Amino acid sequence: MVATLFYAIISLWLAIYSLHGLYLLWLYHRTKGTRLPPPNPREWPKVTVQLPIYNEFTTIERLLTSIVSLDYPRNLLEIQVLDDSADETSAFAAEFVSKWQEAGTQINHIRREHRQGYKAGALAYGMSCAGGEFLALFDADFIPPPNFLKQALPYFHYPRVGCVQARWGHTNREYSLLTRLQAMIIDAHFIVEQTARSRSGLLMNFNGSAGIWRKTCIEDSGGWSSRTLTEDFDLSYRAQLRGWRVAYTPELVVPAELPVEIAAYKHQQARWARGSLQTAKKMLIPLINSTLPLRLKIMGIIHLTHYLVHPLLLFALFLSLVLKIQASEVYEWIPVFMLFALVAPLLYLTGHAPESPPWFNRLKLIPAAMLLSIGMSVNNAQAALKGLLGPAEGAFVRTPKYALKQQSDRWEKSRYVLSRYSWGIPELFFMALTFMGIINAIRIGDFYIIPWLFVYGSGYGLITIISIEQIIRRKVLRTQTHPFLFLGN
Repeated sequence: MVATLFYAIISLWLAIYSLHGLYLLWLYHRTKGTRLPPPNPREWPKVTVQLPIYNEFTTIERLLTSIVSLDYPRNLLEIQVLDDSADETSAFAAEFVSKWQEAGTQINHIRREHRQGYKAGALAYGMSCAGGEFLALFDADFIPPPNFLKQALPYFHYPRVGCVQARWGHTNREYSLLTRLQAMIIDAHFIVEQTARSRSGLLMNFNGSAGIWRKTCIEDSGGWSSRTLTEDFDLSYRAQLRGWRVAYTPELVVPAELPVEIAAYKHQQARWARGSLQTAKKMLIPLINSTLPLRLKIMGIIHLTHYLVHPLLLFALFLSLVLKIQASEVYEWIPVFMLFALVAPLLYLTGHAPESPPWFNRLKLIPAAMLLSIGMSVNNAQAALKGLLGPAEGAFVRTPKYALKQQSDRWEKSRYVLSRYSWGIPELFFMALTFMGIINAIRIGDFYIIPWLFVYGSGYGLITIISIEQIIRRKVLRTQTHPFLFLGN
């Protein structure tokens, strides 16, 4: 009886997150349409561009070249290279900065004695000496277009806009199956979810890069904090609870590099999952106690806790297989709950960027994208529970990037490849567990659960296959001049 009750609660909880996605999809279509940007300011303000970097030798030249190419009055543009690197990235950055300083560019190479606070600490350190009224932020793998500042700054025409976020593009969308799936998932977030939140007045988040902050907004909201691994999410909510707004410009696109290494993708997702739940612990009570309308509070709670989807998926699987509640009537609800899984494909199909593939090509990728999301539930559930139950803060593990441009570019021998292999052992275990459950369900005639378990098992199988394939690829490249072409490409 207790197991049945827990299963029902978890299933309803998952349905709420699915309905939340469906609601955002409805809001997106209701508010769809190009909106005219505010007029350009009579006088352009002074802007400080902040570039937090840590061991980014493969991308640093591309980043700095794009920044010094920004179309903005030179006397109103200050560039801060916030360099915490421990390798030759620093020497290259120093040489680049020196060269452009001699050419009259206001660019500074800023080093700290320690890496305290990681990215948040670097941003706070740079802000303490920044001369700009506005702070533009770019991670090392981003390539802002020359018109970025002139396209984004007009939105600060509205005095309560504290932050402007641009849409992320992808420099290596077609590099591999993994990058194509990531691009589809990220496009759905930026094109559908962020647009719906922005245009409907819901609470939303700055995504950590490709955006501009009003300096007074950061100061008024308590500054950058390293007490969560998602300093961007944290500051976004603190600012909005202080009455500031986050504006979003889907028409302004800043390309960035997607992780090509499954281990790197896992680290990135784990950081986002853990940091999001850390932020939820920190901000849920202030959100509930705020004077915001009930609708905004409810949507904010779901937004802050969305990474709970992953542990909930694992709990549902555990209850189905280990506690053997399949005899319960609740078990027969599974086909109904599976209908909610159709929300993700709708988001993926709707999230069509002008630069993305035609709808038919995206349609073919939807099953794999859904399996990738489910397969990541083991990795993300562990991180989410650490964020919810563990201590604040934590080590900020950077996501290695390689400046890849085409499929022939290789990353496997880079110095930045993560030293620990990702064999996909946890996913392999859960895949075996689910297929054992399918065999048992066939034996006893409980056919309701078979499609559900098959989707679970296939998702974990996808992660396992990609993990093993990349390990084999790395080993092959150590001994052969011409690498094989595996599933990853």
